[in-house]
Amino acid sequence: MALKTLIFSFLVLSFHTLTTAATADQPSFFVRSIDREMTEKKENYSHFRFYWQDIVGGANATSIPIIESIPKFNLTSTFGLTRVIDNALTVGPNRTSKLVGRAQGFYVSTSQTEYDFLMIQTFVLFEGVYNGSSITFLARNPINEKVRELPVVGGVGRFRFAKGYARVNTISFDYLTGDTTVEYNVYVSHYHH
Repeated sequence: MALKTLIFSFLVLSFHTLTTAATADQPSFFVRSIDREMTEKKENYSHFRFYWQDIVGGANATSIPIIESIPKFNLTSTFGLTRVIDNALTVGPNRTSKLVGRAQGFYVSTSQTEYDFLMIQTFVLFEGVYNGSSITFLARNPINEKVRELPVVGGVGRFRFAKGYARVNTISFDYLTGDTTVEYNVYVSHYHH
C-alpha cells in the first residue's frame, strides 16, 4: 500500500510540475529575455541608394509572370498580375553599373482601377561588410505616383532589428519592353554584431 501511495504522489507531483511549467506565471517556458550583450549594442542609421533593375522580357528576364492579369481589367490596371523577381541592385541607373545585390521576392497588382502593386521583397546584399545581409520590404506601391514610400519590415545580418523606409521613384520605363529602373533611397536603423 505504501508503494502505491508513493507512486501516486510521484505522478501527482510530476503532473503538477508539467502543467504549471506552461502557465503565464512561467514565461521562461517559451520566451526569455534578450541577452544583455544585444541590448547594449548601438543603434546604427544608414542611407543606401540602389537602382532596382526590373527586366520583364527577353532571354535575361529577371521578373517572370507566374499569374497573368485578369483580362477584363487590362484597360484600367493589371489586376491579378503576379511576378516573381530576382532583380539586380546596382549603384547607378545604368544596367551595367556595379552590381551590389539582388531584389528577390514578388509583386502583385492589387487594384482593379489603378496601377498599384503589393511588393514583398528582400534586398540581399553582397558588397563589403554587408555581404550576406538583407533588408526586407512589404508594402503597397502605387507606381503612378512620382515618389512612393515603402516600409522596411526587418532584416538579417548587419540589419538585425531593422526598421525604416525607402523613398522610391521610377527613373525609366520602356513602353515597348516593360523594363523599368527604379531608384530606392533606403533609410534604415539597425543593430549589428
